Amino acid sequence: MVFNRREIITIGLTVALCILAGILTNAGGNAIVTFVANAAALSMLASMVGAATEEIGNRLPPGPTGVLQSALGSMPELFVCIFSLRAGLVKVVQAALIGSILANSLLVLGLAILVGGIKHGRQRFDSEAPRMIASLMMLAVTALAIPTLAFELHTAASTHEEALSAACAILLLIVFTASIPFALRSDPERSPRHKSIQVDEPANQPVVVTEPADAGWPLWLSVVVLAVAAIGAGFVSEWFVRGLEPAIHAIGFSEAFAGIVVVAIAGNAVENVVGIQLAAKNKPDYAMSTILNSSLQISIGLIPVLVLVSFFLGGPVLTLVMPPLLIAALLLTTLTTAAIVNDGETIWLEGVALIGLYGIIAAAFWWG
Repeated sequence: MVFNRREIITIGLTVALCILAGILTNAGGNAIVTFVANAAALSMLASMVGAATEEIGNRLPPGPTGVLQSALGSMPELFVCIFSLRAGLVKVVQAALIGSILANSLLVLGLAILVGGIKHGRQRFDSEAPRMIASLMMLAVTALAIPTLAFELHTAASTHEEALSAACAILLLIVFTASIPFALRSDPERSPRHKSIQVDEPANQPVVVTEPADAGWPLWLSVVVLAVAAIGAGFVSEWFVRGLEPAIHAIGFSEAFAGIVVVAIAGNAVENVVGIQLAAKNKPDYAMSTILNSSLQISIGLIPVLVLVSFFLGGPVLTLVMPPLLIAALLLTTLTTAAIVNDGETIWLEGVALIGLYGIIAAAFWWG
């Protein structure tokens, strides 16, 4: 059998939720129920994308695996943001993009550290890549802060926010392109193609040998599942955005809170699940690579791409002039995450601290 029982149940539930979401959206059902159904369907599709990319990534080392999972895992969020921009929900998109970084760097990373720490104790990982990601994240924070400061301080550039945002976006994409070779570099000994076992020689000297790891899904099946899930995510993302505004008014929370918490978590279900699972399996290098690369790709990849794409969507342009509190929250998140991953080891209490900081920031945006 190609799929195990759990995977069959997951696929069946995903299909059922997608059908339910489509029926409720097109029939004009209750706003809250429709929104929840769409969010659940989007999350399940994102998890299917994550499962397929994980199967593909099982043939790769930690660096390429993290890049692949975080890049393909961002597809549902990309669709949501594009449809939201076409609907004129610029504030929701800005909040969702920053919220995705906050959710990955604080909530998801915190849960991964907490689960891994409780199950395995102190977890150690190669800190070189996380430190480089932290440095590039500081660049991203600066690129987001400069247009905001120029606008708030009423400088000469404040009347050219679209042009300044486009210039920052292009420069960020150049840095992103330059960072890809570093992200793909990884220690071949950490490749998941092989798993280590220990045998004893006659002299009772332990020798480590390798044997091929479990094959998992065939490559063709992983590609098919990935393609189908991505297409489904495109449809569900449109339904999700159509039900977003009615749900916001029905529930009563602000657009900022909806973007930072609801849209961000629903659109990043891949990292929410995969990163925590990797930590629970005592694979902290893979967990760090997946979670931190996701935050990095959003900040220096997805955000600048959406800024440039917004010029051609026919709606309002997405600029990098954002509420100062969003920038301050992003800066605090980047500094805190860098401090925790800098030493190459984590304990469960650091995970609790990250989750607590995420809760504090989310509470600050409850009213807008």
